[in-house]
Amino acid sequence: MQHRSVNEVMTHEVVTARPDTPFKEVAALFHRNDITAIPVIDDQRRPLGMVSEADLIRKEAVLPDPEGRFPGRWLDAEDRARAEAETAGGLMTSPAVTARPGWSVPEAARAMDRHRVKRLAVVDEIGRLVGIVSRRDLLEVFLRHDAAILEEIHHDVLGRTLWLAPGDVQVAVHDGVVTLTGRLPRRSLVPITEQLCRAVDGVVAVHATLDWTEDDTGQQFEHPRAYRAAP
Repeated sequence: MQHRSVNEVMTHEVVTARPDTPFKEVAALFHRNDITAIPVIDDQRRPLGMVSEADLIRKEAVLPDPEGRFPGRWLDAEDRARAEAETAGGLMTSPAVTARPGWSVPEAARAMDRHRVKRLAVVDEIGRLVGIVSRRDLLEVFLRHDAAILEEIHHDVLGRTLWLAPGDVQVAVHDGVVTLTGRLPRRSLVPITEQLCRAVDGVVAVHATLDWTEDDTGQQFEHPRAYRAAP
């Protein structure tokens, strides 16, 4: 079992800006390349920050309306300075949040969630920009066909990882939702099996109804041979 890496899903040819790139050129880069954000890099291609459409639209949001009223939201000093900036260096959110090409898709997703960003600059071992990965890129794993998910569960999870005999567990996959039924040799394998299946790229959820032959957990239940995994 191996998660897809950032290197497999990221954009390798990255449109970039320099700190002195003018505001209008940044807007033109977005338009010409049909993108919504660009990394700002230094002379060694190290990312300094990220400029997004939101950074540019802030300039419009703080403008007064035709009657001279000021409808824009209140901005602190830092956001006010960015709204008034004329170059990428002043507009950007800094420092850049970065990822490494070898990170798994879940690692990158956790970094995005932790830092509350929509994209990560991808850097090599010395900090040079080599790509960019977005939320959309990470979501591509959910486009995997059910047949590919089924094959990975059968071959990698049940076979190579758990060493289960063919037929011990029956697997069905529909729209990324995995259903497991059957009997395992030991009760302790039930949550492990469910967890490993859930970790397969493209799996949306796992529903498991699994029996076991031997209760090796030492726990007593009214119906000791049936276990239903939490949805």
